[in-house]
Amino acid sequence: MKKIFICLLNILAFIIGGALLCAQEITPEISSKTDLKIRHLEDTIGFPQYKWQMDSILSRISNEDKQPTSEVYKAVISPHDDYTYAAGLYKKTLSGIKAKTVVLVGVAHRARNFDLKDKIVFGSFDEWKTAYGTIKISSLRDNLLSKIPDSTYIIHDEMMQLEHSLEAITPFLQEANKNVEILPMLVPYNSFVSMNSFSEVIAQVLSDIMKDKNMNYGEDLAIVISSDAIHYGSEGWGSSKLAPFGVDSLGTAKAYQKDLDIIENFLTGEITIQGISNFNKITVREDNYMEYNWTWCGRYSIPFGILMANKLNILLNKQPLNGVLVDYRSSIHNTHLQVDDLGMGTTAPAMNTHWVGYSGIKYR
Repeated sequence: MKKIFICLLNILAFIIGGALLCAQEITPEISSKTDLKIRHLEDTIGFPQYKWQMDSILSRISNEDKQPTSEVYKAVISPHDDYTYAAGLYKKTLSGIKAKTVVLVGVAHRARNFDLKDKIVFGSFDEWKTAYGTIKISSLRDNLLSKIPDSTYIIHDEMMQLEHSLEAITPFLQEANKNVEILPMLVPYNSFVSMNSFSEVIAQVLSDIMKDKNMNYGEDLAIVISSDAIHYGSEGWGSSKLAPFGVDSLGTAKAYQKDLDIIENFLTGEITIQGISNFNKITVREDNYMEYNWTWCGRYSIPFGILMANKLNILLNKQPLNGVLVDYRSSIHNTHLQVDDLGMGTTAPAMNTHWVGYSGIKYR
């Protein structure tokens, strides 16, 4: 649902970046990379495109959000909105992701453009461009795809290129581990029956691969699920009016509390299929799973991702995951980082008539 309306910032970012890069040692791509298929950055306003931008963002995140943790997370739910709004929560939530291989489960915001539904979307890229250079796609992707039924997935590079919800997360992963590799997948419109079935298939194959390679869940492979929470307000959502409680302080507080209740009741504590099914029933219409009920953009990425992560833990460790809320924030309830001096900005406003919620949840 992001609307990029500050296009002049791209020009500014190019000018600033070009000037600073002249002062840095530039390493040309080696010839062996010329044949690689590389996904380029899609959003260079809300997210950084240069290392110096990311370094500046990290220096501005509060010390509280940068506290290291000794915990090792098997999975998390992370936001994917503009860094000015949510950078601190990215950092805090992803601090327990220690694995070298990270399965990324993203939203497919433009799935309707390609009539994508009841499939899991993969790409064929070898690497993704990031603020730190590039990030490698794990060889586990092709291994996985060779073992799951064709009916489960589709290769769709255009969808993977246009989607911003995973590229938002990669700089934080690389900042923590420069050797990290990713296995990205997107979840477009899917019925709960499809998500439950697909998550079973993929979890089983991942389990078999991990056992064969002697990989531990959490230490060697982890799962990051991308989702922003409620999209709320009466303005800027196209023809949709997304403010059932109103946009005054009382209505805003009710929407905020409803998100907290959803998290407490369905996404934290011991994970169950019934709980995730109930989350699905709250966020999509029962008579049409392609339509919103309560507007979390991760209405598909979360059910599929949590079901897959939980089933993987049951297969490997014979017990369900347990979720704990790291924090809940929103674009109007927390302090914004300054980014305009970095050639960055916002892709949507933050006000009572247009705001987005963010949840960080860890699973062990």
